[in-house]
Amino acid sequence: MLFALASVIAAIVAVFWMFRLRIALTDSACRPGIYRMVNRRISRGDLVLACLPSALARFAQARGYLARGPGCGNGIEPVGKRIGALPGDTVQITRDFVAINGHRLENSATVLRDSRGRSLIHVTPGRYTVQPDHVWLSGTNDARSWDSRYFGPVPSGAVRAQLEPLVTW
Repeated sequence: MLFALASVIAAIVAVFWMFRLRIALTDSACRPGIYRMVNRRISRGDLVLACLPSALARFAQARGYLARGPGCGNGIEPVGKRIGALPGDTVQITRDFVAINGHRLENSATVLRDSRGRSLIHVTPGRYTVQPDHVWLSGTNDARSWDSRYFGPVPSGAVRAQLEPLVTW
């Protein structure tokens, strides 16, 4: 019985690996579901997997925002977020909203504390231009998403793949 269960689990893992599938269980940037990883030129609005810089990833893991997992060199899972802004785009940050090229993002007010009541560091309010080879990550499905309004832009090379939905719930 145990062998049969282990075989089924191994087969599921193999299918997910072979077909580049990923399960998303949070709703900060997308609906929960099964997504297929694809590689193409990134565009504003794409749902992506991105590896955060090591110090930032360790902070996120210590806070419970990210878990250990495959996909990034530091052994911490990538974040799944939307590309909010690309190089040359203007990002305006206020306490009440984030706007990209003048368009306010839904659910983008900056909060001072996370869901466990811990204080959050965030990008200083102001107007910024996204620099070459960087992107702004957004998770505006959930107002409490931990995204670029807290940690700023990330290198565009950190984007590992785009995610296309197969089944969502």
